[in-house]
Amino acid sequence: MSQHAAEKIPGATDAAISAKGLSAGTVGLVGAVVIGVSTIAPAYTLTASLGPTVSAVGVQVPAVILVGFIPMLLVALGYRELNRVMPDSGTSFTWGVRAFGPWIGWMTGWGLIAATVIVLSNLAGIAVEFLFLLIAQITGNEAIADLAFNPFINVGVCLLFLVGATLVSYRDMQTTQKFQYVLVGFQVVVLVLFAVAAFVKSFSGDGIDHLAFDWSWVNPFEVSSFSAFAAGISLSIFIFWGWDVVLTMNEETKDPDRTPGRAAMVTVVVVMALYLALSVSLMMFAGVGTGELGLGNEDISANVFFALSGPVLGPLAFLVSLAVLSSSAASLQSTAVGPARTLLAMGHYGALPRRFAAVSPRFFTPGFATIVSSVVAAVFYAVMRLLSENVLTDTILSLGMMICFYYGLTAFACVWYFRRQWFDSVRSFLFTLVSPLVGGVILAVIFVTTLIDSMDPAYGSGSEVFGVGLVFILGMLIIVVGILTMIWQSVRRPAFFRGQTLTMDAPPSARKLRAESENIR
Repeated sequence: MSQHAAEKIPGATDAAISAKGLSAGTVGLVGAVVIGVSTIAPAYTLTASLGPTVSAVGVQVPAVILVGFIPMLLVALGYRELNRVMPDSGTSFTWGVRAFGPWIGWMTGWGLIAATVIVLSNLAGIAVEFLFLLIAQITGNEAIADLAFNPFINVGVCLLFLVGATLVSYRDMQTTQKFQYVLVGFQVVVLVLFAVAAFVKSFSGDGIDHLAFDWSWVNPFEVSSFSAFAAGISLSIFIFWGWDVVLTMNEETKDPDRTPGRAAMVTVVVVMALYLALSVSLMMFAGVGTGELGLGNEDISANVFFALSGPVLGPLAFLVSLAVLSSSAASLQSTAVGPARTLLAMGHYGALPRRFAAVSPRFFTPGFATIVSSVVAAVFYAVMRLLSENVLTDTILSLGMMICFYYGLTAFACVWYFRRQWFDSVRSFLFTLVSPLVGGVILAVIFVTTLIDSMDPAYGSGSEVFGVGLVFILGMLIIVVGILTMIWQSVRRPAFFRGQTLTMDAPPSARKLRAESENIR
């Protein structure tokens, strides 16, 4: 269905698809998948999460990855259906408004923006650490790695990374794609090489603490307790987060009705395959114990790949550090795509000041929104890093709640928006009701569970306020700030909140939708 046709279908995209000034048709399926993989940042994400996941669930890491993949896949199916009739750069924000009205829609957009801004700042900080680690590894001078923990050096270099990422993001999508092809291609090649080398050494008996593969590793019912299972799932959902960036580019993709949805599906499958290969190979090579290089050793859990790169790849170990550095740098740039386009849509529909809708006349990108996203991320990171590293860590941990919050609301928006189509066909029943509903419920359960668990100061750095864990307080603070900002915007921009600029609506039945589409053609 063409965008022109979609605009004329009542109740579908008559108000959602508006000319925002973005360059249409510049991103194909491969480019979208590459940017999606880049945003997830598999090299950085897995090296930081594999150790804690092993500590939580032992050899059931592959099972947890598979189970964590399920809600992501189910929610991605819901996203695909929403994008099919509303390919709008506002994604969760626009779809939330269409399904539930301006208030819930606004908060859904806030959840996406808050999560991505937190990640932007975190990725920049991680890139700094791996830059100095790489230099130390190449020069053999371990003292260089310690420079990353000097707060002033850390913040200064972090800001340089953010400036570089902003410059690339500000330019046209062709520049972004070229940048990502190089970094993501290198990252994936090194990760595959790393996994293959670990497998080869394991099978040849050269592993550190070799474990023979067992099919029970993929059985989630083998996990020792529900709390361990929930902790593992929370980590698993985090490692898949970021695939929805391909939907925020839907107005800039070729065939916007279908390409973003397909790209989202391919992205999560490719990343899952990488995660499974790496986790299984490293478990077989190093085991899950707490020995010097065991995956259960807390001393290496923050950067498993760095600890194992030497034993696995020998003189080529520096490639792993370079891959993780390129992973965080590439993700820093591609992650900026999502919040900028959400802010653009919110400005376009009058949910935020009109200036957020400004598009660069030269590059056809959301210039003002891109700069604002990066500036906020830079200020957030600098203040938190100089204030307390514990506060920064706990803020990052609160990210899981934001992910479940806006993914879950978007999944429920899909269910409600398509309520008149649920029983029109088997496809509608599965993809507009069952898949997003189950995915949304899973995320809602994890959100509530995390909310309760985070009240304990032990969940995170151990910091507390009047006996309540800082992770919980920061998570609630982000949501409360969103609500207060929304109320302020409702006073300043009442037209949007009255439903005058983006209407709450439900589509006609699937049969009618197809018939009208054929008539338009």
